[in-house]
Amino acid sequence: MQLFSRLSNLLFIWILLFGLTGSLLAQDDEYFTGSVLDASNSDPLIGANVYWEDNLNSGVVTDLNGKFKLKKRALPSRLVVSYLGYEKSIRNISENEAEKEIRFFLKPLEMSLDEIIIQERRPDEQIRNLETGKASIPIETIKNIPALFGEVDLLRSLQLLPGVQTAGEGTTGLFVRGGSADQNLVQVDGAPVFNPSHFFGFFSVFSPDALDQVNLYKGNMPASYGGRLSSLIDVSLKEGNNEQIHGEGGIGSISSRFMLNGPLFSDKSTFAISGRRTYADLFLKLSSNEDIKNNKLNFHDLSAKFAFRIGEKDKITLSSYEGSDFLGLDEQFGLGWRNWVTSSKWSHTISENSFFDLDLYHSRYNYQVEFDDPDAGFTWENKLSESGMKGQWSLMNSDKIQTYWGFQSQFYHFAPIGLDPAGGSAIEPISTNPKNGFLNSVFAGGLIELSPRLSTEFGLRWSMYHQVGKGVDYFYEGGIPTDEAELTDSVSFGVLKPMHFYQGLEPRLAFRFLVNDEFSIKAAYNRNYQYVQIASNSSAGLPIDRWILAGKYMEPLRSDQISLGLFRNFNQNRWEFSVETYAKDIRNTIDLKNGASVLFTDQVETEILSGDGYAYGVEFLLRKNVGKTTGWLAYTYSRTWRTIEGISLGERYNPRYDRPNDITLVLNHEFSPAWSAGLTFVYTTGQAVSFPVGTYGVDNQNVPLYSDFRNKDRFPDYHRMDASITWKNPDKGRKWRGSWNFSIYNLYGRKNPFAYEFREIINDKINYDPEVDGPVVSRNQSVVMTYLFTFLPSITYNFQF
Repeated sequence: MQLFSRLSNLLFIWILLFGLTGSLLAQDDEYFTGSVLDASNSDPLIGANVYWEDNLNSGVVTDLNGKFKLKKRALPSRLVVSYLGYEKSIRNISENEAEKEIRFFLKPLEMSLDEIIIQERRPDEQIRNLETGKASIPIETIKNIPALFGEVDLLRSLQLLPGVQTAGEGTTGLFVRGGSADQNLVQVDGAPVFNPSHFFGFFSVFSPDALDQVNLYKGNMPASYGGRLSSLIDVSLKEGNNEQIHGEGGIGSISSRFMLNGPLFSDKSTFAISGRRTYADLFLKLSSNEDIKNNKLNFHDLSAKFAFRIGEKDKITLSSYEGSDFLGLDEQFGLGWRNWVTSSKWSHTISENSFFDLDLYHSRYNYQVEFDDPDAGFTWENKLSESGMKGQWSLMNSDKIQTYWGFQSQFYHFAPIGLDPAGGSAIEPISTNPKNGFLNSVFAGGLIELSPRLSTEFGLRWSMYHQVGKGVDYFYEGGIPTDEAELTDSVSFGVLKPMHFYQGLEPRLAFRFLVNDEFSIKAAYNRNYQYVQIASNSSAGLPIDRWILAGKYMEPLRSDQISLGLFRNFNQNRWEFSVETYAKDIRNTIDLKNGASVLFTDQVETEILSGDGYAYGVEFLLRKNVGKTTGWLAYTYSRTWRTIEGISLGERYNPRYDRPNDITLVLNHEFSPAWSAGLTFVYTTGQAVSFPVGTYGVDNQNVPLYSDFRNKDRFPDYHRMDASITWKNPDKGRKWRGSWNFSIYNLYGRKNPFAYEFREIINDKINYDPEVDGPVVSRNQSVVMTYLFTFLPSITYNFQF
C-alpha cells in the first residue's frame, strides 16, 4: 500500500512538471490564438469554425473554452469566424493584431429559437468527432417532447435515445448498455448527484430552464472521468446574461417553475437562479375526504450559478443545487429525502495554448422515515456524502494534437443507519457502523490527427481506493460470510485508519477513420472501475436504497467494453444514420440472495452474492436535424446476463432490466412560427421477473412458491404514444413572450403493467372485506395487475421576458 502511495505521489509530481514544462515549450511564433464568444452573454462558443477566407482547408474549431489556435500566413489577411445560428464575422487581421489574443463576439441570428437550437450541433459532428456512444439532446428539443403531467424531464428524454432503457412506467431510472442504474454517474457542474429523481422516480431533479448543456457518454468515456461503469450524464447549469435581466418559467398541471438571470455587479459577473415547486399537496387539501385532505405530497428544486471574470485569463463559477421530496400520510407516516450539491470552478489561461481548470465540490444526500404509532413508532434516517477536488491541464500542442492530464481526489462518507424507536415503542433501536473511503486518481489523454482521414483519442486513468475508518470488519467461520456461518471475531478501526486497498489501470482508446466527408468508421475500447454499488431488489431505484463501498468482502466493479460504429450523413448533412455495436464484460457485480434484507444490517455481506456478467447489443439511429420536421427513429437490440454462484443454481440469468427490443420515435413539426406539434412512440420488451410456480400453506394461508431460477418470466411488452401541440406568440418585438403547450400522455390509453401481485381473491373481488361485504363464498389464487396511467392530458403555460 505504501508503495502504491509513493508511486502515485511521484506520478502526480511528474504530471505537474510535465504540464508546466509543456506550456512553456508550447509557444510558437507560427501560430496566433483567439477566442469566440456569444455577444449576448460572453459565453464561449464551442466548435465554432475559424479559417482564412481564401483557404477553406486552413480552418480549425474552437475548444471547450471557445479558444482556437490558427497557423499564421502573410498578413494582413481576412479571417472568417462562423457558428451555426450566429452571424458570421469577417475581420482583416494585421501583423500587430496577430501578436495578441483576438476575441470575436458573434451575435445570434434573428430567427426562431427552435431553428437555432435544432442546428446547434455542427452539421457533420457525428462524422468527424472521435466519440462513439456519445449522445445529446438540445434543451429546447427536450422542452418540445410530450411530457408526463406536462413536466418536461431530462432523464425521461434521454430514455428515448438508443442504448438507454427505463425501469418501467413513469420512472426516470436509466439502464445504459446492460448496466444497472447505480452504474451511471449523474453530475451537475462536476458534482455527483446520488438520487436524481423526484416522486419515487417519476420526475428528475433537473428543471429544464436552469440547464445549459447535457451530454451522455455511454461508450468512449474520456480518461478525465471515472468512478462508474456504464455512463456519464454530464449536466451544466446555465450562466447568466451579462447585458440585462432575463427570465423564463412555466405554470403546469402539478408544478410551476421560474428562472431569473442577468448581470450581478457589472458585465464581468453574472447570476442565474432557478426554482420549481409542485402544488399537488395544495389540491389534496381541497378534498372532502379527511384521509386524503391531511396527506402531504410535494417536491421542490432550487439552483443558482454565479460567474465572475477576473481579468482576461481567469474565470470563477459557483454552483449550487438543493432539492427535496416529502410524502406524509395523515400525520402518521412521513418519508422525505433531500439532495444538496455545491461546486466551484476556477478556469485559468496559462498561455495562449495551455489552460488549467480546478473543480471543488460537495454532494450530500439524506433520507428520513417517521412512523407515528404508540406501539411501533420510530424514526429512521441515513446520510451519504461525497467531497472532491479535480485539477486538469489542457494543452493545444498544434492544430493536430491536443493533450490533457490531471488528478482527482474523492472522499466518500456513508453515515451510520439509525433507527430510533419512539417513546413506548416495542421496536428495538438499530445502528450500523459508518463506511468511509478515499478514491485518488491520476489521468492523462489526448487526441492526435494521424492523417487527414485517421485520428485517435487515447487516455489512461489510474484509480487508487482506500477504505478507511471509522469502521468494523467482521470475520466468519470458514472465511466466507453466509447466513449459516458463525461470527468468530470483529476488528474496529479508528478514524481514517487504513482498512482495505484496491487499485486499477483504466485504459481508453478510440479511432476514427474518415472514409469521405459523409461517412466514417469508429472503434473504441474502455476499461472502468467502480468502488460503490447499490444493493437493492428494485430495478426502479428507491430513495432508501442501500449504498455499499468496496471493502473486505466486496471487490470493486470492473468492466471492459469494446464498441464499433458506422456513421453516415445524407443530403448535405440534413439526415444522420448510425449503427453501433458493443460488447461488455463485467466483473464483481453483486445481487441479493433470495429473501435478503439489507436495509438495517451491519453485516450486509451476509445478504449479498457477487459474480460476473456480460452484455452486448446493437443500436440504430436515423435522425433529421433541419427543416420543418425534425426528430429521430431509434432501435436497440440488447441483452445482459449475470452468473453468480448461489443464484439460479449457478446458471446465467437476466437482471430485471434486461429488455431485448427497444424502439423509439420522436417527431417535431413546425406548422408556422406560432404553431408546432410533437409526437413520441416507445415500444420495449417487458422486464424480466419471477412469477410463482405454485403455492404452499403456512398458518392457514397460501404462500407463493417460486422457482430456483431467477427472472425466467416477463411482463407483457410495453408501448405508449404521447402527443403535444404548442402555440407561441411569434411577435419578437414584445418583451414578454408566452406560449401554451397541451400534451397527452399515453394517447391510446394502453394499460402498461407497473406491478403484479399474486394473492388470494375472495368472492372474485380484488378488495373484499368480509366484515362489510358478507360471507366468504369462494377463494382463488390469482394475479392482480397494477397500472398507473392511461389517457392523461395536461396543459402548461410557458413564458420568457
